[in-house]
Amino acid sequence: MDKKNALRAGTVAAGTTLMMLLMSSPALALISDDGDDPGPGLSVAETLGLFVAAPIVLFLVIAGLVMVLDKSDRPKKQA
Repeated sequence: MDKKNALRAGTVAAGTTLMMLLMSSPALALISDDGDDPGPGLSVAETLGLFVAAPIVLFLVIAGLVMVLDKSDRPKKQA
């Protein structure tokens, strides 16, 4: 790739990024919409339990069930 094509590709990428940033609207998180009824926030322990511990436990349960219920033929080890 020569220098001219690299400059053109960089210009297109920068222009596209700039246009996307300029055209995107801010997330109006501080303004409530009609019908919003947010509940109480989660504590640190609840957040870690919900987003860290629960997926790990679910993965381990599924992996355990797959290993226990595996019906494939395995070669027997000979002593």
